[in-house]
Order: sequence, then structure tokens, then C-alpha cells
Amino acid sequence: MAGRHFVKFTFLKVDPAWRRRDADDRARDKEEFAAACQDFAEDHFLRTYSTVGTRGDTDLLVRVAAPTLEPIHELHVVLNQSGLMRWADISHSYLAMTKESAYSDEEQPLKPREGSDRKYLIIYPMWKRRDWYMLPGEERLRIMRSHIETGRRYSGIEINTSYSFGIDDQEFVVSFNADDPGEFLDLVHELRGTESSAYTESETPIFTCITSSIERALDALDGERVAAHPTVT
Repeated sequence: MAGRHFVKFTFLKVDPAWRRRDADDRARDKEEFAAACQDFAEDHFLRTYSTVGTRGDTDLLVRVAAPTLEPIHELHVVLNQSGLMRWADISHSYLAMTKESAYSDEEQPLKPREGSDRKYLIIYPMWKRRDWYMLPGEERLRIMRSHIETGRRYSGIEINTSYSFGIDDQEFVVSFNADDPGEFLDLVHELRGTESSAYTESETPIFTCITSSIERALDALDGERVAAHPTVT
């Protein structure tokens, strides 16, 4: 267990009525939300992404990681106290944990990749068919090694696999750092014809997320900038 991290993906959908609030009220709501994220990020991994224009059922993704669940819980308690959350719903929520892969011969990071903030994060929950787990271990290894070799031909894609067995509904949360969504499209298209694909039960919904600072992601919610706090003298 040492070194493993919990990973939480929280997708938010803002009520359209929030955009009709006074600009100063919206700015204050965003400032409170941003402050909670920035406070958490001082000691833990936190990244934000905009899904405005890429999904209709979500506007913002907050992706965090910590060695224990308590800081993640506390972050979401504080976020719930912000003005923005009075006008937002959690449209999708996924909890997972990092773990070394049983199939890859490469070292697997147990923390999120700090320096891999590519332009996009593509993410989906995943389930395997139950008969997959009935296969002999050597057979699963053979199939997955072929799957992994296909992925390695797409060098612009970084995969991050986290595991949810017993701690959330899905079995895996799979996310990919990419600079070119078209390259990821080609990768998934090719993987559809592999043997491993036949053992996939489900891998939707799929989210294409745009990497953004928290301020920029919040600005995308209403098209307005977060007002700067005045300097106190």
C-alpha cells in the first residue's frame, strides 16, 4: 500500500441561472471556489479542466490525488461551502486508487504525473467482462501485452490507469494525457480490433477535457474574469 494514492475525479455542471446572477456575485462565488482549490494544491495534487464545449452534461473537472481519503473529503466539504456549489451539481464522480500494473513491464507511477500537463485529458470509467477474470493469468498477460504494444506506437499519448474495485461502481478509471485528440481517436479505433477489446464490458461516458488553470476553467463558466482581490494595506 505504501506510495499508493487515492484519485478523485469530480465533474460539475453549473445551473444556467447562475450566469444571470450579478457579475460581482459570480466573481465572489468563483473566488471562493478557487481559494479552496489553491489551498488544497499547496500540499496535494490538484488539476482542473474545462469541459465547456466538449460535453453537454458537465462544465468543469476537478482532479485530485492524496495518500489518504481524508484530505479529499475535506476539500469537497470546503468546496460545498463555496457560493458556486449552491448553483452546481456533481454530474459525474469517480473514486479510484493507483496500483502497479500486473501486465506492463514498465515502472508504473503511484502518484499522478506532475509534469504531464498536456493540452487535453481524456477520461472514462471502465468495466471488464466477468469472463475476463476467469481466463488463466498467462492468457490475460498475453492479451494485455499485445494491447500495450499497440498503445506504445502512439508515443504522444500517456496513459494513467487507476483502480476502483470495491471502492466505487466502476472497476477502473482510465485517463490519457494528449496534445492531439486525433491521435487518441486513431489509437482507440485501432484498439477496437484487438483481442483485448472483446473483453470490455463498458467504457463510457468518455470525457474530453481541456487542461486549464482553475481561474481559466472558472472563467469559462460565464465568460467573465475572476475579479482580483484588492490589496490590503
